[in-house]
Amino acid sequence: MIKNSKSAIYNPQLALEGSQKATNFIREIIDEDLRTNKYDGRVYTRFPPEPNGYLHIGHAKSICLNFGIARDYNGLCNLRFDDTNPTKEEVEYVESIKEDVRWLGFDWNDREYYASDYFDQLYEYAIQLIKKGEAYVCDLSADEVREYRGTLTEPGKESPYRNRSDEENLELFERMKNGEFPDGSRTLRAKIDMSHPNMNMRDPVMYRILHASHHRTGDKWCIYPTYDWAHGQSDSIEGITHSICTLEFADHRLLYDWFLDELEIYHPQQIEFARLELSYTVMSKRKLLQLVEEDYVKGWDDPRMPTISGLRRRGYTPEAIRYFADRIGVAKRENMIDVALLEDSLREDLNKRSPRVMAVLRPLKVVIDNYPDDKIEELDALNNPENPNMGSRKIPFSKVIYIEQDDFREVPPPKYFRLSPGNEVRLRYAYIIKCVDVVKDKKSGEVIELHCTYDPETKSGSSQSQRKVKGTIHWVSAAHAVNAEARLYDRLFMIEDPSGDNWRDFINPNSLVVLTTCKLEPSLATAKPQDRFQFERLGYFCVDYDSTPKRFLFNRTVTLRDTWTKIEKAAKS
Repeated sequence: MIKNSKSAIYNPQLALEGSQKATNFIREIIDEDLRTNKYDGRVYTRFPPEPNGYLHIGHAKSICLNFGIARDYNGLCNLRFDDTNPTKEEVEYVESIKEDVRWLGFDWNDREYYASDYFDQLYEYAIQLIKKGEAYVCDLSADEVREYRGTLTEPGKESPYRNRSDEENLELFERMKNGEFPDGSRTLRAKIDMSHPNMNMRDPVMYRILHASHHRTGDKWCIYPTYDWAHGQSDSIEGITHSICTLEFADHRLLYDWFLDELEIYHPQQIEFARLELSYTVMSKRKLLQLVEEDYVKGWDDPRMPTISGLRRRGYTPEAIRYFADRIGVAKRENMIDVALLEDSLREDLNKRSPRVMAVLRPLKVVIDNYPDDKIEELDALNNPENPNMGSRKIPFSKVIYIEQDDFREVPPPKYFRLSPGNEVRLRYAYIIKCVDVVKDKKSGEVIELHCTYDPETKSGSSQSQRKVKGTIHWVSAAHAVNAEARLYDRLFMIEDPSGDNWRDFINPNSLVVLTTCKLEPSLATAKPQDRFQFERLGYFCVDYDSTPKRFLFNRTVTLRDTWTKIEKAAKS
């Protein structure tokens, strides 16, 4: 049965300006199929996630690929949940997946399907194969099935139950469905070839007994189909033309085709592409679940996680992720993508859309001695030099300000052009100031306050301001500052490929640094969760979901440049 519906909705304005849809081998296959009218001019794809965890950046690539192809060829793309293992699936995961796909800018309209929608039909298909002598009920345990399967160099052995009569197999299979046997005691297997060089063809399991309640079908079923059995037939029922999978399913394609051919039903084409492997990241659902359950992170949406929900909370935009997917393209061979490319894609997007603001993360108090005590000036500041349409704002300037601790050195190193005793620096949008005195804590010796003087003839933008200095720093007026907490997120792993058994040993202990005494310019007082800003000289930041007017919380989305790469190169040189 081929289902028809409206075309997927997609707003081209959501695409990052300047991104291009490059051709690839999948599109070349589709172009040829359209030329030969293989599927009557149709292009119909699907995105089939398992609802057993949250989606990650690798799934985002697949989403963009499947929905993007449907969009570009005026086709359709279904969202189909592969819900064939009720012991690991939750409604929470289903809802999170739908939220992620929508957030990325795609819509499946009324084409939300589940493998469980087809459980009755899949059962009938299995009956057909049993009647053809192409499937049988096997009593071997899971361990025995693996033992009988053989190896890559040695053929497998036939199950002693392989030659049961069709009548006995039909009776046992029905009894399996009726719940008469315990978990794991029997399976339904395809009867193919135990000496086949492709191990997936060595009598693969189609059904296993599992007395577990399903989130959609309840207790109706106690036998559940395997992925290999459900996948191709679900594609066929939905009329999918191009079943796009990652490379680990390439060896399964022969089985995908065998089932469809033996059933003599509509036959889609399976095409495989290389999954996304990202440096300094783990993409295994098992490992991501361990990070959550073992409290290395604070949930699936922790901003250090590569999950779509984590990236969203950190401040990533759907446009940046789609742009990243376009940039990396589609390959036939596995390769490692540098996470710096993902970060660069985000910077390109945020640079054009994020308002510039001033924020001091590690404040150092500065008193401008010769500035009038009661004077407050409103200075003009550009919201985004990259986008003049974003206009300007007023920022207050007063006698007492805060600067970054790193912008002062009592003993400055060579080529240090920021503030130091006797040295001058320009305050962004304001005046040139000169440090004249340093106040230290009597016990610790820590610098806690600076005293400076300002030159009133050096106001930024004034026609009288002719004097130049090498350093310019940002600041915030103390009397008008908004208090905030900043969470400085960094890469979760310290090595490029944390794929070994000891992958936990490489978790970055500084992947989260929390600063609780930050000072922000007053324009941020009305910022709302998910608002994004560039903190000048510091990076891009996003208001966290848990932020309130009484407790502003900002997540660092990404630094202004790839400082990590520079540090690595310096360490190796």
